Amino acid sequence: MSTAVLDHLQLADAPLLPVVGQELAAPLIQGGHVRYANLDYAASAPAIEEVASHLNEVLPYYASVHRGAGFASQVSTSVYENARKIVANFVGARDDDTVIFTRNTTDSLNLLAGCVESLLKQRGYAEGRSNVHGEVLYLDIEHHANLLPWQALPHRSVVAASSIASTLARVETQLRAGNVLLLAVTGASNVTGEVLPVAELAALAHRYGARIVVDAAQLAPHRRINLFDTGIDYVAFSGHKLYAPFGAGVLVGRSDWLDAGHPHLAGGGAVKDVRLESIIWAQGPARHEGGTPNVLGAATLAKAATVLSALDADDWHNHEQSLRAHLVAGLNEVDGVTVHSLFEDADTYPECGSIGVVNFSVTGYDAGLVAAYLSAEHGVGVRDGKFCAHPLLNRLGLPAGSLRASFGVGSQLEDARRLIAGIQALLRDGLGWDYVVDAGRWVPVNDNRSYPQWAPNTPGTAGAAPCSTD
Repeated sequence: MSTAVLDHLQLADAPLLPVVGQELAAPLIQGGHVRYANLDYAASAPAIEEVASHLNEVLPYYASVHRGAGFASQVSTSVYENARKIVANFVGARDDDTVIFTRNTTDSLNLLAGCVESLLKQRGYAEGRSNVHGEVLYLDIEHHANLLPWQALPHRSVVAASSIASTLARVETQLRAGNVLLLAVTGASNVTGEVLPVAELAALAHRYGARIVVDAAQLAPHRRINLFDTGIDYVAFSGHKLYAPFGAGVLVGRSDWLDAGHPHLAGGGAVKDVRLESIIWAQGPARHEGGTPNVLGAATLAKAATVLSALDADDWHNHEQSLRAHLVAGLNEVDGVTVHSLFEDADTYPECGSIGVVNFSVTGYDAGLVAAYLSAEHGVGVRDGKFCAHPLLNRLGLPAGSLRASFGVGSQLEDARRLIAGIQALLRDGLGWDYVVDAGRWVPVNDNRSYPQWAPNTPGTAGAAPCSTD
């Protein structure tokens, strides 16, 4: 571990920001409780306390937005529309970019895919025709949210190389071949946490007449994003990964494709005029936000963006990198543990590196069993599986899945140390309890841990539903 990282370890001794559930007590299968070590931020991050407080401020005024003359409706409308401005500032949007609130990143990318399909149809594309007027190009490392929507359209894929530099060369080769309409890439891998050079990818796309969309579900909670500076055309991310409850997502980008695309949700609010046999659709965000929008989701997402924007960039970076370096170094010292990565030059390539995500496997143990053991016997929460990135896991030689530890502003050094200690204990002493597979998940036999009375499906036997599902 470098001297610089060691110097910053003190910063990681405590959370960078207070989050809800910081002192949550997790029951242990052997009895007793321990502070829950949440290392599953990449799935859904806990709400920042300031965001939760803002929710309580807004909640009394909650009402349906737009066209309402009532006081609460007008307040809610102002909160909702102001959230667009806050999000636009958060990602450095251009003056003519559109901000559309959605359900999540997956919804945002499907929305954009619908707009791309409309554009292709305007160019004469029809399913089954060979003379395709534009294709979508994506990497094989993508989360399914940035892969499946494009497979319904003319597309090509690029197999990422063992280095970022070589991967960029492969992308450029495909772009140079022509006919690429859109380049779809992740900002940071949800599997390994490695960051891609999105500004360089944007420049490549533009050089060959294509646009670029960045899946920033993992990037936005960890790094600054600026559409104006990087040239990114579209960006999508989710509130539930940005420390905001009430699942909301957002798509921000150039308005021409969005205004020309078929409305994502046909319904109230998405129209200018409706007759029994005809429709005049609205332009701007309303075109794709049919129905009653998620006001509280937008409000909390915007508040989280405000809080993160106020962070000192160096403190934010050092806190996260100290935690990651400590965890990677600790896991690498344990015989039988393998830390997985994609690119040999991720830490040296400009503007790249890794966010707070570490992927690993334990020799001789199924990933799901390790995750169940860490939860039941150590109060540590990690994610196991294939992380909605099946092509990547298969290529990494992990067809049965692996383990992922992820963290953020509410994490602290003790969380990483407890994970390392738990893995060491597993390989030294073995399992301290019996586990079985039930409904596809490993669970402790005769799980008699105490759970909140209001929690449904509280485990009691091996046949009960597991505490969490993927």
